[in-house]
Amino acid sequence: MNPRPTPESIAASAQRVRASGRAPTVAVVLGSGWDGIAETVDAPLDIAYAELPAFPALGVAGHAGTLRLGRLGDAEVALLRGRQHAYESGDAAAMMGAIRTLAAIGCATVVLTNAAGSLDPAMRPGSLMLIADHLNIAQRTPLHGEPGNDRFVDLRDAYDPALRQRANDAATALGLTLHEGTYAWVLGPQFETPAEIRMLRLLGAQAVGMSTVPETILARHAGLKVLGLSMLTNMGCGMEAEALSHAHTLQVAQGARQAAARLLRALVPALAP
Repeated sequence: MNPRPTPESIAASAQRVRASGRAPTVAVVLGSGWDGIAETVDAPLDIAYAELPAFPALGVAGHAGTLRLGRLGDAEVALLRGRQHAYESGDAAAMMGAIRTLAAIGCATVVLTNAAGSLDPAMRPGSLMLIADHLNIAQRTPLHGEPGNDRFVDLRDAYDPALRQRANDAATALGLTLHEGTYAWVLGPQFETPAEIRMLRLLGAQAVGMSTVPETILARHAGLKVLGLSMLTNMGCGMEAEALSHAHTLQVAQGARQAAARLLRALVPALAP
């Protein structure tokens, strides 16, 4: 388990960001395949996670471990180039310090992106999906031990409907197909069995992955609006003959990287207050 971030470590992380002179209002957590947007921001400035006491150490290939500050259009943005997953330490609150730092520096919205498996035959690898809702299959929460009544977070509109409409509008304007569905969070790191995939499909999920849901809970607890986006990198185990691996995930994600960056570049400025 990671040590819980303290108010002091969050304040120190926020002060380090403020010292850069930047004031982002929109943050994007960049999952596998989504990092292309980082190359297109104007006036980029990088801060290593190691310089931010509340941020986690990373241990997954494809995650850079830097906070990139910059501009997309008229929006000041913070791009988190990587996340720590719950499966790395068993801690669903691994991103607590990062999310609370975003709130402390004045971000109002966070976009959570990920690579996921498709459970819908119509949503092929390389497709993008807007998250409308989630299933917390792991039944873990990052809010264990939180005091007070604020821990009873209302998740009715966890993925903000108005932000989802803006995402659909941006995709339409670009001529991109943006599917919409329910994302099932499993702990991992192992991939799911064919029986588990059949169960998730029966429960109504269209995608499955190993991240995002804890961050959504943390963000809503912190008062941030959330938009969720999945890049579908494989069909669920047993739906097709392909063997699953992290290398395969990264390979397919590379192919969809350009479309993901186009969507974010058009969408993120529209999310700024």
